[in-house]
Amino acid sequence: MKSVAYTRPAIRQLTKLPDTVRADLIAKINRYAADGTGDVKSMKGSAAFRLRAGDYRIIFEMSRLEISVVAAGHRRDIYR
Repeated sequence: MKSVAYTRPAIRQLTKLPDTVRADLIAKINRYAADGTGDVKSMKGSAAFRLRAGDYRIIFEMSRLEISVVAAGHRRDIYR
């Protein structure tokens, strides 16, 4: 299992989301860290990945031992 770390901007973005959405996003990234399950795709032009959770996305970078969450938000805003 990989550990999950959150950047300051990601924490700020997560706190602005509704409680149910935030809990779902955190559960999905933890599930992905534990067993690799989830709708994850590599992002073009960078080393980042995106995890899909309904209309919301988590942008993260991955190393051998850690997942670093860079951003989280609604799909209409997250890629800007």
